[in-house]
Amino acid sequence: MRVDLLRYVAGLWMCLIWPALASAEAVPLMTDRQPLFSLAPSVSAPRGSASLFAGRGEASLFAPWPEALAVPLPARLSRAGADAARRIRDLIAKAEAGPDGYDAVQWGARIPPPQRPTRLTLAQIDQWIRDTPNQPHAIGRYQFIPKTLRWLVARLGLPPETRFTPGIQDRLANLLLADAGLEAALSGEMDQRTFMRNLARTWAGFPLPNGQSYYEGFAGNKATMSWQKFEARIARILS
Repeated sequence: MRVDLLRYVAGLWMCLIWPALASAEAVPLMTDRQPLFSLAPSVSAPRGSASLFAGRGEASLFAPWPEALAVPLPARLSRAGADAARRIRDLIAKAEAGPDGYDAVQWGARIPPPQRPTRLTLAQIDQWIRDTPNQPHAIGRYQFIPKTLRWLVARLGLPPETRFTPGIQDRLANLLLADAGLEAALSGEMDQRTFMRNLARTWAGFPLPNGQSYYEGFAGNKATMSWQKFEARIARILS
């Protein structure tokens, strides 16, 4: 009797349950890249660069986000901090954006924005994201994905009519750099490796000490420079 019951259960498994499992689509462990320190960046990048994260954009860029408003904005960058931020932004652009710079759009976006990103308002970018689901939406020199962009827009209180100009993109990137500990790294309160790791967690083109991206292998991500080069560049910037 017990043997017959076991055979029945095994037969039921093979006939009904196993085919359902075998036909199910694989679900990735990570469905989006999160901005660092607030959620965890970005993000996607143009052809030939590192980040290939597809922003989902479920919510509008201007939807209320109380958690973002609850995070205090960092103090204005010092003169040394602003100079260091400019140099690090140039390094980010090499790792992420490619030749299109401020007008870069993730190469996997089948439907591009209606105009060059620097000509768009945040409202138009939001509309593009909502009108083109199921494709990557990383945009600009620093390859902001929708969730990261939404977080930054909420924290800075930017209105929908704000143009996605180079100046605005720099301002958004500066906030991420401040969150990563730029001023603390300049003052010596944060060691260089910790700061570099924070940067690597935000921009996938930057490597970890093992030479790989923090997001290595996820959606095609890889570091676009060696650890030695990354370390040397950051050391010069912080010195």
